[in-house]
Amino acid sequence: MELGLKGKTALVIASSQGLGKAIAKAFVNEGTNVLLASRNEEQLKEVKKELSLIGNARVDYIVCDITNPKHIKAMVEKLLKEYGALDILVNNSGGPPAGAFEDITDEQWQNAFELNLLSYIRIIRECLPLLKQNGGRIINIASSSIKEPIPGLILSNTFRTGIVGLSKTLSMELAKYNILVNTVGPGRIATDRVKHLDNINAKNKGKSIEEIEEMEKQTIPLGRYGEPEEFANMVVFLASEANSYVTGSSFLVDGGKIKSI
Repeated sequence: MELGLKGKTALVIASSQGLGKAIAKAFVNEGTNVLLASRNEEQLKEVKKELSLIGNARVDYIVCDITNPKHIKAMVEKLLKEYGALDILVNNSGGPPAGAFEDITDEQWQNAFELNLLSYIRIIRECLPLLKQNGGRIINIASSSIKEPIPGLILSNTFRTGIVGLSKTLSMELAKYNILVNTVGPGRIATDRVKHLDNINAKNKGKSIEEIEEMEKQTIPLGRYGEPEEFANMVVFLASEANSYVTGSSFLVDGGKIKSI
């Protein structure tokens, strides 16, 4: 299948590790130029070095705190100056703290809102003039909690669901510009975030992390955690020319774990 991604330009947020890094690498493998963005410059340098060795596309980075509107503006200005165009925007962010409703403070609610929802809104707003030029793709990364709330993750459950509402509405408003907007939610993908949550679960239940992992795997029909590359494949397809008619939809990459229809 021809994906038509060679020579296009993608902005991948939170791409210094985990899912964001895997997505960026998948794009570079397809010959897509990528601007990496994250708060951690040392990690960004390493990722740029690694992906540049692939040799199929240009890779640059910018240090960006996506909760800071000035940083977002500077990021898009760099994108315009260095590339002159944007074809694909992948919004991504780290997960908010775990905790039950009665444990979460106003400050934590506000921080999670700014990181996991408002940042997406601001980035899309800044990127929209570029995306309108030739049509494009917006992929918003969320969580499997968009289909089934995850116990102990009320912040994520709340704001990741908001991403779906945002994406669906934008898919209707931006269709006239040939901009396709979709949401992709990871399930138990083998990342540091999932390992962190498994550690919390292990401490709360007085079990080893190996026991927790085995319990989780038993709830997944495919019987294993997914790999970041498997998640990235879905994102790359939705961002590609092979996808010309899918917009306003939400997808899970979870090995069949979520049982809702």
